Amino acid sequence: MNTKLYLHNTLSRRKEEFVPINPPHVGLYVCGPTVYGDPHLGHARSAITFDLLFRLLRHHGYKVRYVRNITDVGHLEHDADEGNDKIAEKARLEQLEPMEVAQRYTNRYHEALRQLNVLSPSIEPRASGHIIEQIALVQRIIDAGLAYQSNGSVYFDVAKYNELHRYGQLSGRVLDDLQANTRALDGQDEKRSPFDFALWKKASPEHIMRWPSPWSEGFPGWHLECSAMSAKYLGQQFDIHGGGMDLMFPHHECEIAQNVAASGSGAVRYWLHNNMITINGQKMGKSLGNSISLAELFAGAHPLLEQAYSPMTIRFFILQAHYRSTLDFSNEALQAAQRGLARLQSAHRALRKVQPAGQSSVEVGAIAQRVHEALADDLNSPVALAAMFDAVRIINALLEGKERIAADDLARLRVLFDTVLIDIMGLVDEQQAQGQAKLVEGLVDMLLGVRQQAKANRDFATSDRIRDELARMGVAVRDRKDGADWELV
Repeated sequence: MNTKLYLHNTLSRRKEEFVPINPPHVGLYVCGPTVYGDPHLGHARSAITFDLLFRLLRHHGYKVRYVRNITDVGHLEHDADEGNDKIAEKARLEQLEPMEVAQRYTNRYHEALRQLNVLSPSIEPRASGHIIEQIALVQRIIDAGLAYQSNGSVYFDVAKYNELHRYGQLSGRVLDDLQANTRALDGQDEKRSPFDFALWKKASPEHIMRWPSPWSEGFPGWHLECSAMSAKYLGQQFDIHGGGMDLMFPHHECEIAQNVAASGSGAVRYWLHNNMITINGQKMGKSLGNSISLAELFAGAHPLLEQAYSPMTIRFFILQAHYRSTLDFSNEALQAAQRGLARLQSAHRALRKVQPAGQSSVEVGAIAQRVHEALADDLNSPVALAAMFDAVRIINALLEGKERIAADDLARLRVLFDTVLIDIMGLVDEQQAQGQAKLVEGLVDMLLGVRQQAKANRDFATSDRIRDELARMGVAVRDRKDGADWELV
């Protein structure tokens, strides 16, 4: 790829040419979900944004180690330091082990992302599996003189850190201004300042999830896990850290402070943040009663929905807006996305019918260049899609005999759709996939019928051959008394 890649770095507040620390290797860390509830549209937007980045980096020839964490401990109800652990609270309500709750919603998250054709990360660490690394990180910050103990908990000293460095460099907030607009703490609070955040929390007697530490039996603060796990898998410095804009402050701001306190420098070179999804101008959220889960979207089972929307319609809807802009939900917008996606995929299928005819009267190269330049310009998927619709108009004109296309341009057009629509944007053709699934199912059932007849005729050689050939193709056959079951493995 000759096209340079530019990304909007939240830290510098400008678009920068992407230059990895150790080319062609790229370290990418993205904040994953807290697994105490069903995945919703907000989860989908973040996952699809960074899936697009992951795919585009690989298309540019980079070898990407993509780390996306699972938060299964330490994320509290009211804020980062106070309230009940969300997973433990759900466990109490449903009379389950906390890790049962975490596993249940992790499975649902994975299934929703599979339907959305989001690629799996290279590594998916859990906070609960990295307690040792988090304790070691807390100790390094204490040793640096930037954390203090209080009643068995450990807090980051933001004011002291701000004297040496700058707290607020990511979000642009100034600590003095924040303090001037904050009421004083009452005498019961463990923290010296309302801006100090927990590195380790002493567990109350009723707290279920707890681990031993040098300070108390307790659990790590929410911000700690990303600093510890990114360092473990990507090193003290890595290329890109991503997440939703709602995580910029305080979560990512606290990550930077932890990293600088522990190692002397910020770990991340490029910070990327996707914007939120709104409904009628309001942020989507459970507290506002307007949250829609992905399962409800796929089934059409929510009062705000007029119909069910397929996973690829949701993916296209999200890609129609730039990741840094707000995206407002409405049935009209989703229905328009459904129609737009159908046009793109219909044109892609129709390309098979187009035949070359002498010299081209269409300009394919310019469209391809516009598409790739838009994607390389801070993941500008809406501009790239607009150029793809110009390609759709060319295909329709070719089918109607109004334009001609040479063989090399036709090949270029087919590569453009295969590469951009499927490989980079991840927009698989659900209609085609369903047809192929039915074809596979029919063929396997037919072969198993032949195998059953062979067994009835005591032709075990043929029976075994069909079973073994299916196994080599990834079809596991399980015999039962009145036939056989099968599944893809």
